[in-house]
Amino acid sequence: MLVRVNGLETFYSVQGDGAPVLLLHGWGVSSQSLAGVQEALAAIHRAVALDLPGFGWSQRPAAVWGTVEYAQHVAGFLDAQGIPRAAVLGHSFGGRVAIRLAAEHAARVSRLVLVASAGIRPPRSARYYVRIGLVKAARALLGLPVWGRLGPRLIARLTERVGSRDYRAAGAMRPILVRLVNEDLAPVLAAIQAPTLLLWGDRDQEVPRVAMERITGGIPGARMVVFPGAGHFPFQDAPPAFQQTLEAFLPEGERG
Repeated sequence: MLVRVNGLETFYSVQGDGAPVLLLHGWGVSSQSLAGVQEALAAIHRAVALDLPGFGWSQRPAAVWGTVEYAQHVAGFLDAQGIPRAAVLGHSFGGRVAIRLAAEHAARVSRLVLVASAGIRPPRSARYYVRIGLVKAARALLGLPVWGRLGPRLIARLTERVGSRDYRAAGAMRPILVRLVNEDLAPVLAAIQAPTLLLWGDRDQEVPRVAMERITGGIPGARMVVFPGAGHFPFQDAPPAFQQTLEAFLPEGERG
């Protein structure tokens, strides 16, 4: 289904009837990545899965959004659906958005589940800054007119060599990705009031344990559950254990 929120066509799907649970997907995928979670929750909950703007069937933002704008959009979506308050599950990039939503729109979030959540900027070494400086200098040099048509091709090759997988695949969403990964949400964690559960697989190659532990320590009363042998998508790698843990945290009778 499509609904217009803040001027953007936004796709969503709903399964089940009960206490509302909003599902926010990770970067580079869509709400379909959480289809198994949505289907399982639908037995006792109203599971609402949203394509965040720029992904799936939802329209891409015209401006360069950060978590503030994405959280505002999600709050607007809840308004459009007549949902004053919901449990929110965010995976990876969706976790970034969920953190901002829970911190700045606290009345809208009854419970918060962060799955392999992004949002904590890791410490960066001097080597990292030297590397970034060299890449920026190389791009500036290759952008000079003297290179002609060869310049853009060489810049593209440089991007392929040094950019992350998400950066290389981001296309028109690349400026948004750059803004998002440079945000550090650690300062807003203490503002989160909702009971919070963090879920992480110990073979996650995208989000390190130390980042999840920092989020857990920053949110009052939060706790973390680790799934042995699971990677960045623990709901796909360990579905029975994941679903059991999730359902125990989301009481059937807790309404929005």
